[in-house]
Formats: sequence, C-alpha cells, structure tokens
Amino acid sequence: MDLNYTAEERAFREEVRKFLRASLPPEISFKVLNHKRLSREDHVRWQKILHEKNWIAPAWPVKWGGTSWTPVERHIFDEEYATAGAPPLIPFGLSMVAPVLIKFGSEAQKSYYLPRIHATDDWCQGYSEPGAGSDLASVKTRAEPRGDHYVVNGQKTWTTLAQYANMIFCLVRTSSVGKKQEGITFLLIDMTSPGVTVRPIIMLDGEHEVNEVWFEDVKVPVENRVGEEGRGWTYAKYLLGHERPRIAGVGHSKRELAYLKKITAAEPMNGKRLIDDPRFRDKIAAVEVDLMALEITNLRVISAEGKNRGPGPEASILKIKGTEIQQALTELMMEAVGPYAAPYLRESLDEDPATVRRPSAASRHCSIAWRRC
Repeated sequence: MDLNYTAEERAFREEVRKFLRASLPPEISFKVLNHKRLSREDHVRWQKILHEKNWIAPAWPVKWGGTSWTPVERHIFDEEYATAGAPPLIPFGLSMVAPVLIKFGSEAQKSYYLPRIHATDDWCQGYSEPGAGSDLASVKTRAEPRGDHYVVNGQKTWTTLAQYANMIFCLVRTSSVGKKQEGITFLLIDMTSPGVTVRPIIMLDGEHEVNEVWFEDVKVPVENRVGEEGRGWTYAKYLLGHERPRIAGVGHSKRELAYLKKITAAEPMNGKRLIDDPRFRDKIAAVEVDLMALEITNLRVISAEGKNRGPGPEASILKIKGTEIQQALTELMMEAVGPYAAPYLRESLDEDPATVRRPSAASRHCSIAWRRC
C-alpha cells in the first residue's frame, strides 16, 4: 500500500480547503472549534450547503447523488472537514440507512427515500432496547403481519435525536422460530404514525440527545420492509460494517490533539509550560502514536474499499480504538486544566469565550474538557 498522496490527490485536498474556507459559515465553525453547543438549525443550514454542492453523500453511487471520489479522496475530505471545524453530519440517514437501501432496497424505496435523505431528511436508529444492547439479536419489539401492513409493539432506547426525526429504521422481531438472528426484520417507520411516542432521556450533563421510543399498535405498510422478512440481521450487520470506517474519527482526533497541545502550551507548570514537562509530554506522545496507528488501519480499510473488498474485522477495530483515543484525549485535557475542569456551567456552551474573564489560560477550556467527557 502506497501511503504517499498523488499530485491529483493533493490538488483535490486544496479544492476541498478552498470550498470550506468559502462556504463554511464562520459562526458555525467557531462553535465546533470551541466546543460550543450546535443547534439543529446549525446542522440543517450546513447540510443544505453540502447538498447544494452535491458533496453531502460522497460514498453514494453517482446515480443517487454521490460523487465519483475515490476512497482516498473521501479520506482527504473527512480530514479537511474536521480540521476546518465543520459540524459532524448526522449519520443515521446519510451513512447508515442509505447504504442499506442502495444495496437491499427496492427501486421504489430508493426513488422515494434517497433524494429525501440527500436533502437532509431526519432519521434515527431503532436498534437498542432495554434488554438488547450489545446482544442486539435479543430484540423483542415485535411486528405482526396483518395483510398489507405490520402492527408494531415494543420499545427502543438510547435513540439519538429521535426528538427531531421524521423516520426511524428499526430491527423488529417477526418470528421466534430457530436462531434468534433469523427472526429479525428491517422496517422503515414514519415517526408521525399513530402510536409512536418519544420520551426524552436527560443525560448527566443536562443535555437532551437520546430518547426512549415506544410503539403501541403502530401500523407499518409492508412496502416499508427492506428486503426479505427475517433477514434484518444481515442488513443490520451490513449497515454497521459500512458505518465503522467513517466512525474512526481520525480527522476529529487530529483536531482535538492539536487543541490539547494548544492548552498545554498555554498552561504553566513549575515555571515552565505544561507541554515541556517530560511526563505529560510522554502521555501526549503515546496518544499521538496510537492515532497514527489508527490512521494507518483506516487507510488499510480504505484501500480494501478501493479494490471492491468489503470491510473486514479491522473495521470493528476502528470503532473501538477510535473511541479509546477520543476518551484519552478528553482525559488529558481534563488533567491539563486541573481544578478548572471541575466546574460545569451549561451556559458556557453558548457563550463567546472571548467575552469571559478567567483566572488562567486553563480555565478557558474548563467547560470544554468537562463537556467532552
């Protein structure tokens, strides 16, 4: 595998940079780079800009609004995107259910849903249940066939951004015969259907990001079933496999590593800068080495994509290791700012840090470190 970028790839990187400089609203990038709260309107505004540029779904086939970018160009885009402070795209429609529809959906489903997803339709994911998290095949939400529709009853939990979604893709049980994985079906459910109830779950930081979703005798047309009845487990695995190469968060972690170095360069310790302390510098170096290894693994997965090979077990490594690196960066930020990491003010997520007076450089980052935990 050649890890050197070609002249064409370097030119593409510059094209992406020019677009981001010209089109990314500065007030939105300010929020991202300074770890402020993004509103739904911020996300929708930016996604519409990408939609108009036709850059919102690079991995899709060109027929449905994708680009002709190579996997390496998509990697370059992701890296520059994160560095510029562009908001993360809500993945549930664009990079989760859309690939399943493209691979397994009917032509009618593709024609109806894909243009809407491309134009920033809101989706959420109905996988986890109170008794089915890591053991996802234990889902109990049931869908009973009744002629031209299913009747769905059950509960999903930890459903991210369900309060905004107008559609949810769900794993539901249509049979209890045989292996539990064989009785699962993949349904697309309109969130405005009678019998759908969304209840907020308020997190420890006071934020409302996840929810419970209840289904009580919800009617779902049979044409909203993706693929064959009872093969939902196959489609679910396909979705997760194609989600993980993008979920490593290499670009995001690179940006946060630079931010950590900025903090430690501003913080004094025993008459020196914190970044000059050998022990703390070693901790930063250890995370940086892990991040370099993660990027190489990510490029291996991308290289396999370019040769039309599906994601292998290394795709799962990306998810696990990417999360561990993000946690390590958060912990080092908190360690760097010391006691100033302890206060938690939700209001600080909306204020301009330039207008707030703090007793030291570290305290400018206190809400950031705490917010990211």
